[in-house]
Amino acid sequence: MTAGSPNSQRSETLHRFFAGITEYTFATRLGVADPPLVDYLSILLTHFVRTDAIFGLRTPRGERLLQVTDMLAEAQSRQGPARRQVHRHIGDFTLFWLGIYPETAECRRKQTKDSLINYQDQGKRNYLLASRLPADEHSAPDDVLERLSNCFELCVYGLGEVRRQWQDREGEDDAPILLG
Repeated sequence: MTAGSPNSQRSETLHRFFAGITEYTFATRLGVADPPLVDYLSILLTHFVRTDAIFGLRTPRGERLLQVTDMLAEAQSRQGPARRQVHRHIGDFTLFWLGIYPETAECRRKQTKDSLINYQDQGKRNYLLASRLPADEHSAPDDVLERLSNCFELCVYGLGEVRRQWQDREGEDDAPILLG
């Protein structure tokens, strides 16, 4: 994909939208002045707009991992940065569902073997585990992952507020309709 392609322009527009609304929500409405954390969350939202990113974790055989319990088992089978990546994905996955679509998270959890776990506890735990495992050049900084663990509940609440902000904007002429 080239820099000027329609897909890259849409992606950049979407990222600017999420960056702006996330910064506004966290800095102005919640009083959270943590640019690296807010940047991480806006990138997460931009990335998870695509369903293949939400459900992008796969086994070495290529099977999609759709449930947190399966992701946890996969994390145990990996080492080093690959294990960190799985733990980070579990944190991202649970944070996204609990913050943006909590009603769907609860339905997903109750209808699967994930009913035996708590998404909030798993999100916090897995961000912390990821922060302590070896990183590669594409990894999020350890301190940001640790703050995501420590501030998980606040981030869930903040992402819920981000969703409300974009829903309030729906119908405005210049507002993109997103994820509704």
